[in-house]
Amino acid sequence: MSNIKKILVPFDYSEPAINALDYALNFAGYQRPIEVVALQVTQKEMKDSEKVEANEEFKKIVKSLNKRTHKPPRLVLLSGDLIDTILKAQNDQKIELTIMGTMGDSQANEALTNASRLVLEAKGPVITVPYGCEITLPKQISLVLGKEEIERPKVLSTLLDIARMFNAKVHVLTIYKESIYKEEAVVESNEDTLEYYLEHFYAEHNFSKNEDIEKGILDYINDKGIELLAILPRNHAQKTKASEGRLTKLLTLHSTVPVLTLD
Repeated sequence: MSNIKKILVPFDYSEPAINALDYALNFAGYQRPIEVVALQVTQKEMKDSEKVEANEEFKKIVKSLNKRTHKPPRLVLLSGDLIDTILKAQNDQKIELTIMGTMGDSQANEALTNASRLVLEAKGPVITVPYGCEITLPKQISLVLGKEEIERPKVLSTLLDIARMFNAKVHVLTIYKESIYKEEAVVESNEDTLEYYLEHFYAEHNFSKNEDIEKGILDYINDKGIELLAILPRNHAQKTKASEGRLTKLLTLHSTVPVLTLD
């Protein structure tokens, strides 16, 4: 049984948001008792007539996507700052997974989008869905690990849930810049953790040399037909120096497949 019972989808009727809703409904499916909650955040509180209109428009969009789900998706209307409201809703609605659409920008290097801001600030797992990606169930997943020890292995439970749901294989990837032997020696301590938390869905640990870490990751997912990229952001690291989350932001911007951040 999956621990994912409720999915939150930030929703503003844009094409990336509709794409993310489509992905979430496909992800939930008909057999799994998962509820999809679409969250529309406005700057000021909506009038009753506007709420009725928003719900009617939402129903039309859901119908047009033509996806059967065990539980009908519903729309929640809140006002306030977008990210702060999403973070509060994650807690209030007891959300296990957030799925957010992103337009992406293959040329941008440092842009802080709503999606990249959310994955850095969220305290739970988030999947960002790039607009235009194929809506498909993830059968091949890549988990990117650096040379650091996995600080909080329990965050891998969400990845295990997803692997179980779709009977997916998890291919762990480590990009190294210098000696592969040094990298292998450092990450060897993670092997027991991976085998324990990912069970038989853990397929292999791949090592690839590339001076550009992001390019190495993107090349790998393209070459191997990866359908979901999973990463462990280190901006909340405690045992080692926390990062600023630059790689997380870049992958959210540039990945052509959905990115799952485990936090």
